[in-house]
Amino acid sequence: MNDESQKEKLRQHFARRVTTQARVVLDTWQKIQDDRTQAPAHRDELIAAADKLVRYARRFEMESHAASGEQILTLLTDWHQDSALDEPMAKALEEATESLRLSTQRRTDRDTSSAPQQYRRTPVYIALSNEEMASRLIRQLEFFGFRASAFNAPGDLIEACGLSKPETILMDVNFGGNNAGIATVEQLQEQHDTPIPIIFVSDEDGSIETRLRASRCGGEEFFYPAVDPGQLIEKIETYTHGNTVEPYKVLVLDDSRAQAKYMETVLKKAGMTAHIITDPMQIIHALEAFSPEIIILDMYMPGCTGMEIARVIRQQDRFHSVPIIYLSAEEDVSKQLHAMSLGGDDFLTKPIDPKHLIATLHNRGRRARSLLALMIRDSLTGLFNHTHTLHLLEQEIVRARQKEQPMCFAMIDIDYFKKVNDTFGHPIGDRILRSLSMFLKQRLRKTDHIGRYGGEEFAIILPNTRPSDARNVLNEIRERFSELTQQAGDREFNVTFSCGIAGWQGESAQALCERADRALYTSKEHGRNCVTLSDT
Repeated sequence: MNDESQKEKLRQHFARRVTTQARVVLDTWQKIQDDRTQAPAHRDELIAAADKLVRYARRFEMESHAASGEQILTLLTDWHQDSALDEPMAKALEEATESLRLSTQRRTDRDTSSAPQQYRRTPVYIALSNEEMASRLIRQLEFFGFRASAFNAPGDLIEACGLSKPETILMDVNFGGNNAGIATVEQLQEQHDTPIPIIFVSDEDGSIETRLRASRCGGEEFFYPAVDPGQLIEKIETYTHGNTVEPYKVLVLDDSRAQAKYMETVLKKAGMTAHIITDPMQIIHALEAFSPEIIILDMYMPGCTGMEIARVIRQQDRFHSVPIIYLSAEEDVSKQLHAMSLGGDDFLTKPIDPKHLIATLHNRGRRARSLLALMIRDSLTGLFNHTHTLHLLEQEIVRARQKEQPMCFAMIDIDYFKKVNDTFGHPIGDRILRSLSMFLKQRLRKTDHIGRYGGEEFAIILPNTRPSDARNVLNEIRERFSELTQQAGDREFNVTFSCGIAGWQGESAQALCERADRALYTSKEHGRNCVTLSDT
């Protein structure tokens, strides 16, 4: 290797250190943006990260990074320790970090359209020996709203993890040498109280010793041979925290106000949503208003027993599978078993151990949600199935009528999907269905409902949304999805979809669906890959 080649290699290495540090600054700023209440706690962290960036950038003569870092440091001197982050300061820092973000973009990023603005709170780190694969993965991940960074050396990865813990790491078993990827992960995990989920990939079928070692250091997956980006992104989605688990909704009926208040305190401390009633005669109204996932009943109350209340609850189909847990000082096992035979699922004796109670609720809640998901969700995409989508549409129409708010219903159909299946096979077609479902979930609001209507058709319910806004949102999603590169072996291709939208005009769910379907048909007539808004 001649001197010029050696210098170029060194320059690239130092440039990567600067861009890695720049992403640490951006990650820290994102944490501040995500939770302004905790902003003062991250102030010193941001100062340290920006200072290190400036020193690196000056040393390696990367002027734009140095200028951005210096601007951030100057602004931070006016943000006094322990004081809240006011809006003028936040706006100025956002402009400075945006300048840094543009400096940090890879050249390939600048040649493509901008990535989604709503990134995940913490990044995904990529440590692959194949740099081309790493670059391709980062581009794909950005389409799905992930912030991803690739690393070329174990030391850089360890340093970045020490400054900003990632959501997950995609790690080549041999990153940095023979089984060095596993050794790097073992070192990394020692730095954190909770393990980082690791997805290992390997070009070789690992021995049982290698696979055990990978599993013991936090390996959730071990892919051999290495799979394509689409499959990896699906797994990365599984092990990230983008879809935070919603708190369990727990209804408590106890005639003792003191006991009820104690239960409410315990449940809220555990992050659950509690609804407390002390009058058994309020149970029907509470069920309708709160729609609980778990019900806790006192066994003995004035006027009725918990067993009688359980029988009334079980007579309603929609609450037939909701777990019911009895609370009582009753220690007679035969009476406990009799109580559970009348509609209960568990029995806890007073005084209640808070840890025992919360563990029981988590166990029952997880199982109840799993069973419910089997009934109302599509097994391939995880979206709502056809029947439940229509049920949700009926509910949203009632809500829109009561609140006098607009609402839209949209239907999506993947273009030429049969041709995709015939050309590349059904497994690739299934992956595209999952890809679009993930794309929709990440770009729509939590209050929107997405269902797989059938085959390659999807349905979307957009509450409190005007037709023009629905068209703009779905057209943006359509454009972005059409840019996403799909892969089948060595072949790459793009997929598009057509969409029809109908704004609710006071009609029934069936009539609204028919108008959206006609709008979808119009999109297909106009050449596909477009969005049509129903006029009537």
